[in-house]
Amino acid sequence: MKYTAQQLLHDPFLNKGTAFTQAERDAYGLNGLLPSAIQSLSQQVKQAYAQYESKNDNLQKRLFLMQLFNTNHVLYYKLFSEHIAEFMPVVYDPTIADTIENYSALFVEPQNATYLSIDAQDDIESALRRSANGRDIRLLVVTDAEGILGIGDWGTQGVDIAVGKLMVYTAAAGIDPSQVLPVVLDAGTNNQELLNDDLYLGNRHERVYGDKYHAFVDKFVATAEKLFPRLYLHFEDFGRANAADILDQYKNQITTFNDDIQGTGIIVLAGMLGALNISKQKMTDQVYMSFGAGTAGAGIAARVYEEYLQQGMAPEDAKKHFYLVDKQGLLFDDDPTLTPAQKVFARSRSEFENANELTSLEAAVKAIHPDVLVGTSTQPGTFTESIVKEMAAHTERPIIFPLSNPTKLAEAKAEDLIKWTDGKALVATGIPAAPVEYNGVTYEIGQANNALVYPGLGLGTIAATSKLLSDDMISAAAHSLGGIVDPELAGAAVLPPVTKLDQFSKTVALAVANQAVKDGLNVDDIKDVEKAVSDMQWAPEYQPLNIEMAD
Repeated sequence: MKYTAQQLLHDPFLNKGTAFTQAERDAYGLNGLLPSAIQSLSQQVKQAYAQYESKNDNLQKRLFLMQLFNTNHVLYYKLFSEHIAEFMPVVYDPTIADTIENYSALFVEPQNATYLSIDAQDDIESALRRSANGRDIRLLVVTDAEGILGIGDWGTQGVDIAVGKLMVYTAAAGIDPSQVLPVVLDAGTNNQELLNDDLYLGNRHERVYGDKYHAFVDKFVATAEKLFPRLYLHFEDFGRANAADILDQYKNQITTFNDDIQGTGIIVLAGMLGALNISKQKMTDQVYMSFGAGTAGAGIAARVYEEYLQQGMAPEDAKKHFYLVDKQGLLFDDDPTLTPAQKVFARSRSEFENANELTSLEAAVKAIHPDVLVGTSTQPGTFTESIVKEMAAHTERPIIFPLSNPTKLAEAKAEDLIKWTDGKALVATGIPAAPVEYNGVTYEIGQANNALVYPGLGLGTIAATSKLLSDDMISAAAHSLGGIVDPELAGAAVLPPVTKLDQFSKTVALAVANQAVKDGLNVDDIKDVEKAVSDMQWAPEYQPLNIEMAD
């Protein structure tokens, strides 16, 4: 491709802004198109951060960062890499919920995303090809935005979740932004607010389900695999009616990953492993209860269940340790509304003398006495003092993970969980939580943030050229994080801090890549796994340009 000077200045993959050297300005016709001063990248970062700090709230800060991203990828990611913990809640959860809900009203430009419509399927191949624009796409995040955690169905506006997810992949694991592609599958929306909004940018009809929907997904997957033969395909925020089916269909055929089902499961498993390192208890002794049995809740249970099997427990014995509670109470196998993922862990009424009374979380906790309580319900405050104290009365070190986010939807506050259990609870939250001071001990609260695992998981899988993402690779990722915990430190967190996200992403990537090679899943011959992972990582530094200019 031949560039004009103006095109060069507006290509975020190539643009250096005021950091173009004099030689580059001479060669590419940029003299007079930029201020005379030539800045270093570090000067640009300092300048951009000062502008960031001047914004009044997180939404304005995110909008500023997105503007910077649209202009200059290297500068954006260099700034992000120097402020990862500070920027994570701005670039991604929880602030991203605000930009998703207001995406159409705030729309400026597509941010390298691809918008595929169920009503225009003949355009799928040309749209993906033109979006890639000759780039070697290795990672694609796709959403249909039916089930965005905490806020539900947002139609084509959910594309922002794919954009944000890929930003974290690059900032945390160093995946080259020129090798990624965000995609939204617009199958309509059941959000009446959007359908009534004159500014809404998606298809103005109710969601399409059934055979037509699955044919749309299948056509997208087949086309993406054809165009990008070394693709790691990440599914994000699909609704509970489709997410598990899609994953089950493809997980043994292509290199694919569903963050809501697998990613959340990995991070919860890692948190449990960290907690058990502290408590010195066995995984297979734990009785596990999930409050919230949707895509995330059932997916997490499935991942933890797989770990019981990997630790030598028979399937039927392992299932006896798992209980799912949803809006109707404890899930029983005679419920005709259960999804396939829920049926796996549904219980028989004959197990309980008072089965008909187990219609609430409190009743279920009293009857079952779980050691682990994980919340994905989006029902705020439902881990009450009485429930938590009941749980703590029957287990020495209760593991309690209120994961729903944003903050207003959390099942409990970390400080209350520590207080109500007299410091015995091993806690991780779905949102950042400040350390808790209690009886002279500072309790660090781990954040069960999928970002601790999915960037490294993707990097390791891609670097290993793995044909699939296997259960053993997923288990290796969880163990690599759970093993980082310092069990001898009073008040230690069950998960490593997000502040060191880039370091832990490399730890996860190495564990995953080593497992892929060990299991013979690698396409390329890899002699040195560490070198393969390092070679795959991109650094936000300006590189010499080698482009052809138009006359």
